[in-house]
Amino acid sequence: MPIYSYTLTDGSKRYRVVYRKPDHKQQSKYGFKRKADAVAFEASVVVDKATGKFIPVERGRITIGQLGPDWLAGKKYLKISAYKPLESSWRTHVEPVWGDVRLMDLEHSAIQSWVSELASRRSPTVVLRAFGVLHGIITTAVLDKRLSADPAARVSLPKKIRRKHVYLTHEQVGALAAAGGEHTLLLLVLAYCGLRWGEAIALRPSDVDFDRGRIQVTRNAVEVGANIYVGSPKTYENRSVPVPAAILQAIQRRAEGLDDEALLFPNRWGHFLRRPGTSAKDRSWYKTALAKAGLPSMTIHDLRHTAASLAISAGANVKAVQRMLGHSSAAVTLDVYADLFDDDLDAVSDAMNAAIISANVVPSVVASLSAGNDEGPAPQ
Repeated sequence: MPIYSYTLTDGSKRYRVVYRKPDHKQQSKYGFKRKADAVAFEASVVVDKATGKFIPVERGRITIGQLGPDWLAGKKYLKISAYKPLESSWRTHVEPVWGDVRLMDLEHSAIQSWVSELASRRSPTVVLRAFGVLHGIITTAVLDKRLSADPAARVSLPKKIRRKHVYLTHEQVGALAAAGGEHTLLLLVLAYCGLRWGEAIALRPSDVDFDRGRIQVTRNAVEVGANIYVGSPKTYENRSVPVPAAILQAIQRRAEGLDDEALLFPNRWGHFLRRPGTSAKDRSWYKTALAKAGLPSMTIHDLRHTAASLAISAGANVKAVQRMLGHSSAAVTLDVYADLFDDDLDAVSDAMNAAIISANVVPSVVASLSAGNDEGPAPQ
């Protein structure tokens, strides 16, 4: 593979490598500023051809903008609530910056600079999603043998800081429900059954088993932009949620006279309720109820956390809480609510202390230690 030098119009010297691809067609790569770089490239071509890793230059001339739509199309199997944010992130953050950039021109430093700049003005969630879209396209290009390496590998990303959970007491739940007006029962269902907002607003009388005292969660109404889409629960699995008897009776009274498929908690027009906000610009019924109850600002999702807290304080084990909340595993429940199980350590200590006293272990141990101390000084 010969290496040729040539001179640019400004008088600077460059090098060109001429080589043959595996199909024996001739190819050239221009623009090397140093001969050593041209020689290194020449050597890499030899190695890549020998190991089957050779990627023709023209494979990398396609742009991110050309690959993006196909990558997004491959994600349409996702729930609409997961797909729409990806599509929006592509249009808003990825395509405007990277749409005209060829794969072969991607550089790690440029990607890192983009991530850092975006992180300076947007939340970690937005940055991680945008990077995920770009990295997903690049990863597919590597798998399709359009790139020999991943230029987005080891990019430093911002960390998402988990917001501290808010847990209400029974008294606080009662105060909030009393201030909720027409939404009192909905607030009680959220705080004591642990349903997600979309699961609660999609409930119908047919979803309640009044004999067993269970809510059958089979649907989830997700708000995406101006639309609400009804699909399966978040984990794709239906679940049975226990309902306290007092709340079950209230649901039964609400369901009287309703069609089995009517919404239990509709808005004034009989359609799905919109998720209430709590920001200063919001004037929602939920924010008003929080103020009347004398409670701090908290999201509607915090009532789900409250349900977990109240269940655990009532003696529910982690497996029962997992099933109630619809987590994919008990490990997820432990990870999300690890702080709620701290008191269990005290319970373990107290239980072991009671067993020690019952077995009369301490007096004999103390006597043994005292005998040992009499024989000589304590070890240092």
